[in-house]
Amino acid sequence: MELAPPRGTADLLPPRAEAMLGLYESAHRWARLFGFRYLETPMFEHTELFSRAAGETSDVVSKEMYTFLDKGDRSLTLRPETTASVVRAYLTNAHDLPLPFKGYYLGSQFRHGRPQAGRTREFRQFGVEIIGVAAPDADVEVIVLADAYLRGQGLARTTLVVNSIGDAVCRPAYRQLLIDHLEPHRDDLCDDCQQRLRSNPLRVLDCKVDGKRAFVLAAPAISDHLCAACAAHFAAVRAGLDEAGVTHEHDRRLVRGLDYYTRTAFEFVSGALSEAQATVCGGGRYDGLAEVLGGSPTPGVGFALGLDRVLLAMEGEGIELPSPPGLRCFVVAVGERARAAAKTLVAELRAAGLASAAAFEERPMKAQMKMADRADAAFVAILGERELAEGEITLKRLVDGLQKTVPVGDAVGWLTRLDDWTR
Repeated sequence: MELAPPRGTADLLPPRAEAMLGLYESAHRWARLFGFRYLETPMFEHTELFSRAAGETSDVVSKEMYTFLDKGDRSLTLRPETTASVVRAYLTNAHDLPLPFKGYYLGSQFRHGRPQAGRTREFRQFGVEIIGVAAPDADVEVIVLADAYLRGQGLARTTLVVNSIGDAVCRPAYRQLLIDHLEPHRDDLCDDCQQRLRSNPLRVLDCKVDGKRAFVLAAPAISDHLCAACAAHFAAVRAGLDEAGVTHEHDRRLVRGLDYYTRTAFEFVSGALSEAQATVCGGGRYDGLAEVLGGSPTPGVGFALGLDRVLLAMEGEGIELPSPPGLRCFVVAVGERARAAAKTLVAELRAAGLASAAAFEERPMKAQMKMADRADAAFVAILGERELAEGEITLKRLVDGLQKTVPVGDAVGWLTRLDDWTR
């Protein structure tokens, strides 16, 4: 049996798993602070959901989805992204949800591609969605939240780039203008771009093969061809970011890789990562997605933030990775009577809300001290025959070796009132 995980996936074990847990906990704090409510959607969905939402010509649908038939011959797909799932869930349960609806999620996504650093087949995202409001202030809110989250992890080398990609009013004319510009260079385009030149020419601007070619860079920019409503919306978003103190740049070439985006598009790009995997967060407005899925017109805006890349960016900037606190106390027991007393003490500590543990079987004191260190315990409580005879316990702070001998009944209090250790 092959014990290694499937290609493109990885086991997440301590201490990296704890660092990821720290990012999860930070996401919960920031999202709740901004008034978002937690949600979950299925790990897999009907394939049609993603093919309709992302567009048949997108790389996600044409190349990257994990699709399979279940035992009823129904086509299902592991979720490659979650926005479509959230909108589907909202449309299904709209009568029970507030409007606007502000939801956030944390979880794994799945895309098939060539694995490399920062691009794996299973990856974790923190995402938020605001559904039911078209005002530019909603765009500003999700961008401000993403900026606050990234800065909250200590990241200093991320750049926010924004653009507007228009809507159904102004995009058709721009689309034809772009086709007219690219058509003379059709033979110079990669096979994928040749196929989507007529169906989705904006994707050429986003192509990793053709996007940097001189004739593509010379193409007209959509932000120069916006209708009055889209131009006003984009100006309001930028003004709102300025007012919030969020530094940003206008990237006229920025488009997003999924077909459902309209108007605002944005990315946070890390200078600590390679160019190909530098985007740590991306998002934008998707006012037409609900209709594509068969619902009534319902505007929306959100982002998806790649937590695996955030960890890599933090390492690239030399930032200490988050580490949730370990055990408050590891109880070291020497002797059979002491082991029974240790079980009682562990139960009392846990009842007081203090993370605690002890060895499951008889171990030498040196071995138990090593277990305490590996468990990242802040303190050890040492119980032996002498301590039991005198009704005392020895508490030791592992960071500096400071010890105190206190009555057994006072151990919980000493481990709760940490300020007492400075006296």
